[in-house]
Amino acid sequence: MDIIKRTYKETTVVELTGILDTNTSPQAQDTIQGYIDGGCRELIINLGSTEYMSSSGLRVLLVAAKKIWALNGKFIICQPNKLVRDILDTSGFSVIMEVTDTEEEAVKRIN
Repeated sequence: MDIIKRTYKETTVVELTGILDTNTSPQAQDTIQGYIDGGCRELIINLGSTEYMSSSGLRVLLVAAKKIWALNGKFIICQPNKLVRDILDTSGFSVIMEVTDTEEEAVKRIN
Protein backbone atom coordinates (compact mmCIF):
# COMPACT_ATOMS: atom_id res chain seq x y z
CA MET A 1 0.00 0.00 0.00
CA ASP A 2 1.20 3.44 -0.95
CA ILE A 3 -0.28 6.56 0.61
CA ILE A 4 -0.13 9.80 -1.36
CA LYS A 5 -1.06 13.13 0.20
CA ARG A 6 -2.17 16.22 -1.71
CA THR A 7 -3.54 19.49 -0.39
CA TYR A 8 -5.96 21.98 -1.91
CA LYS A 9 -6.05 25.06 0.31
CA GLU A 10 -7.29 23.67 3.66
CA THR A 11 -8.35 20.29 2.23
CA THR A 12 -6.20 17.19 2.57
CA VAL A 13 -6.59 14.44 -0.02
CA VAL A 14 -5.25 11.01 0.90
CA GLU A 15 -4.93 8.57 -1.98
CA LEU A 16 -4.72 4.95 -0.90
CA THR A 17 -3.04 2.83 -3.57
CA GLY A 18 -3.16 -0.96 -3.58
CA ILE A 19 -4.96 -3.26 -1.19
CA LEU A 20 -6.46 -1.97 2.07
CA ASP A 21 -6.75 -5.01 4.33
CA THR A 22 -5.64 -6.33 7.71
CA ASN A 23 -1.97 -6.04 6.74
CA THR A 24 -2.09 -2.47 5.42
CA SER A 25 -4.86 -0.87 7.48
CA PRO A 26 -2.67 -0.01 10.49
CA GLN A 27 -0.33 2.03 8.28
CA ALA A 28 -3.26 3.83 6.64
CA GLN A 29 -4.95 4.52 9.96
CA ASP A 30 -1.76 5.84 11.58
CA THR A 31 -1.03 8.09 8.61
CA ILE A 32 -4.56 9.51 8.47
CA GLN A 33 -4.60 9.98 12.25
CA GLY A 34 -1.35 11.93 11.93
CA TYR A 35 -2.98 14.31 9.46
CA ILE A 36 -5.97 14.79 11.78
CA ASP A 37 -3.68 15.37 14.77
CA GLY A 38 -1.80 17.88 12.61
CA GLY A 39 -4.94 19.97 12.14
CA CYS A 40 -6.70 18.46 9.14
CA ARG A 41 -10.44 19.17 9.31
CA GLU A 42 -11.34 18.68 5.63
CA LEU A 43 -10.41 15.18 4.50
CA ILE A 44 -10.97 13.45 1.18
CA ILE A 45 -10.04 9.79 0.83
CA ASN A 46 -9.34 8.95 -2.82
CA LEU A 47 -9.94 5.25 -3.49
CA GLY A 48 -9.31 5.45 -7.23
CA SER A 49 -6.19 3.30 -6.95
CA THR A 50 -7.47 1.02 -4.19
CA GLU A 51 -7.75 -2.45 -5.73
CA TYR A 52 -9.58 -4.08 -2.81
CA MET A 53 -10.80 -3.17 0.66
CA SER A 54 -11.61 -5.59 3.49
CA SER A 55 -13.59 -4.89 6.65
CA SER A 56 -10.34 -3.62 8.19
CA GLY A 57 -10.20 -0.99 5.46
CA LEU A 58 -13.79 -0.02 6.13
CA ARG A 59 -12.87 0.46 9.76
CA VAL A 60 -10.09 2.88 8.76
CA LEU A 61 -12.65 4.98 6.88
CA LEU A 62 -15.16 4.87 9.74
CA VAL A 63 -12.61 5.85 12.40
CA ALA A 64 -11.31 8.72 10.27
CA ALA A 65 -14.80 9.99 9.46
CA LYS A 66 -15.93 9.88 13.09
CA LYS A 67 -12.83 11.78 14.23
CA ILE A 68 -13.27 14.44 11.56
CA TRP A 69 -17.01 14.77 12.29
CA ALA A 70 -16.30 15.09 16.04
CA LEU A 71 -14.16 18.12 15.15
CA ASN A 72 -17.00 19.58 13.02
CA GLY A 73 -14.96 18.81 9.94
CA LYS A 74 -15.84 17.45 6.51
CA PHE A 75 -15.13 13.95 5.18
CA ILE A 76 -15.67 12.65 1.64
CA ILE A 77 -14.70 9.44 -0.15
CA CYS A 78 -14.02 9.78 -3.86
CA GLN A 79 -13.35 7.84 -7.01
CA PRO A 80 -13.92 4.24 -5.88
CA ASN A 81 -13.64 1.65 -8.62
CA LYS A 82 -16.59 -0.70 -9.22
CA LEU A 83 -15.45 -3.37 -6.75
CA VAL A 84 -14.73 -0.87 -3.96
CA ARG A 85 -17.98 0.99 -4.71
CA ASP A 86 -19.88 -2.28 -4.36
CA ILE A 87 -18.18 -2.86 -0.99
CA LEU A 88 -19.13 0.66 0.16
CA ASP A 89 -22.73 0.15 -1.01
CA THR A 90 -23.13 -3.32 0.51
CA SER A 91 -21.69 -2.20 3.86
CA GLY A 92 -23.92 0.89 3.96
CA PHE A 93 -20.97 3.27 4.00
CA SER A 94 -22.21 5.06 0.89
CA VAL A 95 -25.36 5.93 2.85
CA ILE A 96 -23.62 7.39 5.92
CA MET A 97 -20.66 8.97 4.08
CA GLU A 98 -20.56 11.18 1.04
CA VAL A 99 -19.04 9.42 -1.98
CA THR A 100 -18.23 11.21 -5.23
CA ASP A 101 -17.16 9.88 -8.61
CA THR A 102 -14.14 12.19 -8.96
CA GLU A 103 -11.61 13.95 -6.76
CA GLU A 104 -12.44 17.24 -8.46
CA GLU A 105 -16.10 16.88 -7.48
CA ALA A 106 -15.11 16.05 -3.88
CA VAL A 107 -12.88 19.14 -3.64
CA LYS A 108 -15.71 21.34 -4.97
CA ARG A 109 -18.20 19.89 -2.47
CA ILE A 110 -15.91 20.19 0.51
CA ASN A 111 -15.17 23.86 -0.15
